[in-house]
Amino acid sequence: MPKAKKSSKKMRFDYTTDRKKLKKKFIKKNNPRIDNRCIRNAWEDNKSMSRNLQEMGLTFDPNRSLPLRKDTVLRGDKPPVVTKPYVLDQLEMEASRPEKDTKTLSSDLIEYVQHMIREHGDDYKAMARDEKNYYQDTPKQIKRKINEYRRCHAHHHDAFILSLTPQHTQPSAQ
Repeated sequence: MPKAKKSSKKMRFDYTTDRKKLKKKFIKKNNPRIDNRCIRNAWEDNKSMSRNLQEMGLTFDPNRSLPLRKDTVLRGDKPPVVTKPYVLDQLEMEASRPEKDTKTLSSDLIEYVQHMIREHGDDYKAMARDEKNYYQDTPKQIKRKINEYRRCHAHHHDAFILSLTPQHTQPSAQ
């Protein structure tokens, strides 16, 4: 007796999927972009990740790069040869640069703080009752905003305070 033939589902083309988009997504996922410019320029696609990093003097796993001292004494391992030391130099230069403080306040908040200081000086309770205090900030909240302004825009704050002090008038001859 013959066996019953297995019925298989007929393959149909799926018109709802975008094959071009799927291919791009697959390529992007498997070959991620290296953000650091100096590492990206020194990277060789035909070599493995560990080989590339080893040639640059970098490591992916710090436990492998700094093994226990006992193992190195027993084995007598030689340190790996760095063939691309310029990558390390560039990374060290980049890390040693001081980071720019990007903290800033909005122009509306600066204007608000300057108005409060101009009108009330250091009286935070009067600032809380001011009609320009739309958000009904408490005296502590206003004080915090003023301190933030002093910290983020120190030179603007100093110039603003100097502009508020009355100019020294020369004594008139009587």
